[in-house]
Amino acid sequence: MGFLTTISTVPARLGTQLGNNNRISRELLEFVKLPINTLLDRLNTQPDGFSQAEVEERLKQYGENTIIHEKKLTFFGRVWENVRNPLVILLVLLGTISYLTGDLRATLVIGSMVLLGIILRFVQESRADHAAEQLQAMVNTTSTVLREGKKVEIPLSEVIPGDVVYLSAGDMIPADVRILTAKDLYLNQAVMTGESIPVEKFATPAYSAAVTNLFDVPSLCIQGCNVESGTATAVVLSTGKNTYFGTLAAGLTADQPMTNFDKGINQFTWLMIGFMLVMVPLVFLFNGLSKGNWIEAFMFSLAIAVGLTPEMLPMIVTVNLSKGAMMMSKRKVIVKRLKAIQNFGAMDILCTDKTGTITEGQIVLEKYIDVSGNANDEILYCAYLNSYFQTGLKNLMDVAILDHKDLTARLRSNDGYRKVDEIPFDFRRKRMSVVLENKRMERLLVTKGAVEEIFNICSQVEVHGEVLPRLPEYDLKRKALVERLNNQGFRVLAVAYKKLTPTGSNIYAVGDETEMVLKGFLAFLDPPKESAAKAIEKLNQYQVQVKILTGDNELVTRNICQQVGLPVENILLGPQIEDLSESELSNLAETTTIFAKLSPAHKQRIINALQRKDHVVGFMGDGIN
Repeated sequence: MGFLTTISTVPARLGTQLGNNNRISRELLEFVKLPINTLLDRLNTQPDGFSQAEVEERLKQYGENTIIHEKKLTFFGRVWENVRNPLVILLVLLGTISYLTGDLRATLVIGSMVLLGIILRFVQESRADHAAEQLQAMVNTTSTVLREGKKVEIPLSEVIPGDVVYLSAGDMIPADVRILTAKDLYLNQAVMTGESIPVEKFATPAYSAAVTNLFDVPSLCIQGCNVESGTATAVVLSTGKNTYFGTLAAGLTADQPMTNFDKGINQFTWLMIGFMLVMVPLVFLFNGLSKGNWIEAFMFSLAIAVGLTPEMLPMIVTVNLSKGAMMMSKRKVIVKRLKAIQNFGAMDILCTDKTGTITEGQIVLEKYIDVSGNANDEILYCAYLNSYFQTGLKNLMDVAILDHKDLTARLRSNDGYRKVDEIPFDFRRKRMSVVLENKRMERLLVTKGAVEEIFNICSQVEVHGEVLPRLPEYDLKRKALVERLNNQGFRVLAVAYKKLTPTGSNIYAVGDETEMVLKGFLAFLDPPKESAAKAIEKLNQYQVQVKILTGDNELVTRNICQQVGLPVENILLGPQIEDLSESELSNLAETTTIFAKLSPAHKQRIINALQRKDHVVGFMGDGIN
């Protein structure tokens, strides 16, 4: 489930935040360009890890490894937040004047309405904050580091620059780190980039390629991402507010800008004040001149001022907003600020990320097709054999294949396969193989992996159950088929096999992966949620435009949009946004449906660009969003 925020003005600290992001990015890129030994010397990393005294010294120097959170309001701070409403201030002023002039009835009515409105809002928002704090308290994150020659598990807040950390499947990256050693390490960066497919990470002596995107560096892991599979050791480069994630959090916890609701209340209040500034002096003057009793004229003009002011309005608004908050709480939505209800209703553009919001956030095997593009269950079975018998860490594609549990019964009853040997995956070959033997003592080598790598080891191809030699003219059609799938946003793997002659040896090697038969292709996708299309249709009925802001590529995003019925008018990419001025981006943002390959800073620029065009913008997403 995503989180929805409505925003109505440009934050004053946007420029500062973007500047900090750029500074942190440059520093991290400099770190990964250094040779490992030089980097460890610069960070003063100790071979056996830091002692407790050194840890305390570094915590004093760099601070705890914590992200800046929204400041908790004190009792008086929350009261002041509710009192400084312009309409409330106007009512308090009129109530004070009424009291000074002896009109106790007016004073009592005005005071009661103001007090009830403030109390209701105070209680509702305090409850919401308490519920949010209880949810946060349920999360307790630790990290495994090297300290005084031993692996120890410590709270995330105690991780310091120079620490050597140990990563394994399920771990969250505790800080911005550079990998020292890695084995089959795949990182889920969806929380930061929106890419649903895990990214391969590995150690490099030094990385000097001309890249500007931190997430494209193979040896760099950013705080907030998590390990999908594999293991690694890494050295901490920066912690807390000095991490890339930390700079983003600092920008989000800055003073909140004036919302659409605040602006509406201000406009109404100034309208009332304008009426009073015109009506009250005129009534006072005409009444005094006509009757000659200036005290009575003053009291009458004061009564006019009180009559013009809707004393019940703050109370009515608060009650209605509270009722809306209670209705949303029944749907498991916490409304932390009551005025967000009105902003939600005034929203005319909804910006949403893709992964985990529009889509399920998990990889599903969508197609298993032969070399001609036809669905074929035998290809699924062949892939199932490979994933079922492999002993290494299973990636998300293996998990998606193994979801077809009905094939286990066939494997055991009909064929009775057992594993003879395994040729594990490596990043050079980009494939893995298993050697199987059935009840009839027939041996089969089954391989799956990257399409190009599988093509390279196949001399034959299976077409409608018949094994034929590979011909160049048909290869072009198969490559075009794979390209079409890629253009539709699918991640494609190929499957091949070879029948082996049993020998006295049960040991097989990479050299046996030759002269194989190309069986077919597997196409994976993060599918859209069943509710996404209905939600978008409903938003269209309420004249709310939906725009997709994602870090994933445009091909995947376009395909998902087509599946959920979202018309794709224009597509704008992150690198293109870098070259646009604020005014150019504002003009393009209104007519663009898909924004792809974005960084978090790009997303904020887009939202602010839409706000400059007087739109009330909602933003929904998981993770960093």
